[in-house]
Amino acid sequence: MTTPIRHPYLDHPGPIAFAHRGGDADGLENTLPQFRRAVAAGYRYIETDVHTTADGRLVAFHDATLDRVTDGSGRIADLPWREVRDARVAGREPLPLFEELLETFPGVRWNVDLKAESALHPFLELVERADAWDRICVGSFSEARVVRAQRLAGPRLATSYGTRGVLNLRLRSWGVPAALRSSAVAAQVPETQSGIQVVDRRFVRAAHARGLQVHVWTINEADRMHRLLDLGVDGIMTDHIDTLRRVMEERGVWV
Repeated sequence: MTTPIRHPYLDHPGPIAFAHRGGDADGLENTLPQFRRAVAAGYRYIETDVHTTADGRLVAFHDATLDRVTDGSGRIADLPWREVRDARVAGREPLPLFEELLETFPGVRWNVDLKAESALHPFLELVERADAWDRICVGSFSEARVVRAQRLAGPRLATSYGTRGVLNLRLRSWGVPAALRSSAVAAQVPETQSGIQVVDRRFVRAAHARGLQVHVWTINEADRMHRLLDLGVDGIMTDHIDTLRRVMEERGVWV
């Protein structure tokens, strides 16, 4: 059973299926064709990342540099958009602007990792212009960055815990007093971290007791998906979008 809905972003029947970077298994992460493939497969929640170029454009891309997955090179923050847009993921597909994603996929809800502090203000300004507050959840490894986003946007912005918030929730699940930010609506976590189990029944219970959903990343194996759904998690992020859909169909929870 899922937790009560605390934000319109989470208004979804049953567990949420997230396409991580649109579904990374095809080697075209964070590209329009991959996002289109996820939407065609029935995904309405997509995880992506945002960086800013030197001239302030918001690019949907995971890495700080172009080198790993494109035929370009250099730090995105140091390059103008006119150069970044020439890079091709897997030598084939350009990097999309986040504004383009909001316009192209009006029915999609986006889970956005703000990878750089420079992205914070332009991102919130874009969401305001697009009136897309109900379609956005912001996360980051930096708890401080998420807190700043929450303070600027207020309760209209859905946020998840950063690393510190997740650690404190894990401590609370063990009965150890730890401060938790009340404005978060979800804990988005790995199943394990550095060999330590993060997600178990105690963790899920502790999150649900605070009205938080639990979304687990990045899960690509069917047996792990089943195990986590058995624990009562509220969402799974995956690179293997066909596998997660099949698992959820088998359980009768695919929407």
